[in-house]
Amino acid sequence: MKIARTFAAAAVAATLSTSAALANTIVDIAAGDERFSTLVAAVSAAGLAETLQGPGPFTVYAPVNDAFAALPEGTVDNLLKPENKDQLTNVLLYHVDDRNLTAGMIPAGSNYFKPVLASERLCITKNSNGVMIADGTGDMANVIIADIKADNGVIHVIDKVLLPGTRPAC
Repeated sequence: MKIARTFAAAAVAATLSTSAALANTIVDIAAGDERFSTLVAAVSAAGLAETLQGPGPFTVYAPVNDAFAALPEGTVDNLLKPENKDQLTNVLLYHVDDRNLTAGMIPAGSNYFKPVLASERLCITKNSNGVMIADGTGDMANVIIADIKADNGVIHVIDKVLLPGTRPAC
């Protein structure tokens, strides 16, 4: 599986280097950072790389590789299968907002945010401990690095893969 992820990440990176895409899109930044190799492989498998190279704006809550590794065994491999592309796409779109939301724009307290996966909601809480995101499982992801600026939006690095499901309490 690691070979497939590495190959997919290399394919996306090669595509980016030969394309007319902006120099520092969200995909460019993710493809250039080994901490996001699983995310890049998933974005490639879902066919979302071109979209996330577009003009945006986008806010991406980007899980690091360790967040994907924390999923139950076999989950990532299963999602990357071609027959599960729709499910993978939904999981990934749950991590994307169609606005450029810097950490400073997130209001204090707990507030619902609408990801691109329109049928779902995230509850984002900002307080003195930082920014946390509740997903459809009710579990919380922590923003571990905020405001990585791209030409087409912003990346907030998170420590958990956000999963759609029940609307989180907010």
